Amino acid sequence: MSEQIQEEVQELDDGEIRRRVVKKTTYELDEDATVTTTKTTTMTSRKLYGRDLSEYDNMDVDELLSQLTPEELDILSREVDPDDSLLPPSQRTSYFCEKNATGPLDRKQLIEHINKIAMETPDRPELKPYVAGTVRGKKWIAPEKPLSKQEEEIRVDMGDEYESALSTATEEEIVDLAAILGFHSMMNQEQYHASLTGKPQVKGGWNGVAKGYVPKALPFEPPNMTDVEKSIKQLEEDDYNLTNLNLNNIHLSDQQFAAMFEALKTNTNLDTLLLCNTGLTDRSALLFGQAIETNCALRTISLETNNVSPALLVVLFKAMLATKYIEEFRASNQRQSVLGNKMEMEITSLLEQNPTILRVGLHFEYNDARNRVATHLQRNLDRKRLELRVKLRKDADGIHIVEAN
Repeated sequence: MSEQIQEEVQELDDGEIRRRVVKKTTYELDEDATVTTTKTTTMTSRKLYGRDLSEYDNMDVDELLSQLTPEELDILSREVDPDDSLLPPSQRTSYFCEKNATGPLDRKQLIEHINKIAMETPDRPELKPYVAGTVRGKKWIAPEKPLSKQEEEIRVDMGDEYESALSTATEEEIVDLAAILGFHSMMNQEQYHASLTGKPQVKGGWNGVAKGYVPKALPFEPPNMTDVEKSIKQLEEDDYNLTNLNLNNIHLSDQQFAAMFEALKTNTNLDTLLLCNTGLTDRSALLFGQAIETNCALRTISLETNNVSPALLVVLFKAMLATKYIEEFRASNQRQSVLGNKMEMEITSLLEQNPTILRVGLHFEYNDARNRVATHLQRNLDRKRLELRVKLRKDADGIHIVEAN
């Protein structure tokens, strides 16, 4: 085996040095046969001030700066823009002013001086004077854009009867037709509702603008005149006439809440309980959760607009699993509007274990919780609908059997 190494060095115009190394290796297999391999290596390096860049890696920068004169350091500082916000702007820019300072900055005087120079500086003379109604120079005309496939006019053969009807129709009639066909984006809201309700069409056609109207004064909602003490007494006596108790917008005390929830534990007739905006707190909500665990008659509960925390909402949803009779539960607009990811996941897990809940009035922030709750409620509704259909079918079969007998 023998080796031959050839090295070629070439210096380019931009300061690069190209080094080419060719290595030839010859292998002797026997007396008459040989094999030769060639390996070529090309290396490129750059030069700075006649020296290879690799030679600058081992140089000490501080030592080089100590050899420069103050004038050379000043020139070097103008070429470098340090990215340091702690330095004043005068030291971070290459601008160098040798004038002495005239005093502190007076912003008002500076603005007045700039305005004075602007007013005293004459305008540049116009090559062609302005004359009203004439165009100076070459007027630019925008080229015509080719029509797209969607913008091209499409000819539809609708028959002589429909074409004659549409050709003689007024713009208001066409607006009515567009509303009937559902093209609500082509008109304003006032025109759309006028077409649906059969009222006279607002003038203006396709360019009609909806105007603002003074809203009608609606009467205030009458106060809730429910007698709280009488209702609590009816709950304690398990009155069969009391199936719907509406205490909305009545501020109740903690003693009244405690007495009501204590009576709910043994009540068997109350079906709907509405406690919106009653000042319900966590202390009373805890008692309500204990009542739900033993009550087997409640189907609808509404606790909206109260002061129940997310942790107590979890307790209420957990209490509903004890009897599994409640079908509708609403508790939105509480003091803490955001439940949090942990509480939402716990409520979602509890709802997925409840086979009777059909409607939930609660705001979930995360999409996962909303989707899982909506899917489970739909599954419960489908199961309820199927059970009702089977029951009706059995009742119909029973009627047929009785008639046959």
